Amino acid sequence: MFAAGDEVLIVSCEDDPSVVGRTGRIVDGVPPGPLTAGRWTVHRIGLMHAPVLCHAHELKRTGR
Repeated sequence: MFAAGDEVLIVSCEDDPSVVGRTGRIVDGVPPGPLTAGRWTVHRIGLMHAPVLCHAHELKRTGR
């Protein structure tokens, strides 16, 4: 389970494989639902990357 603002490492991403290995922040204030197909929104990945949708198993909390 993640919370809004958590920093995460993207270990894989079906939505955009080019962001693998980058860190970002969770946007969602509540667990994701049907609108995002159960995927978390991650932003602040980098200047050239829009927010992406990732499943929980594709993310690892960094502790920051």
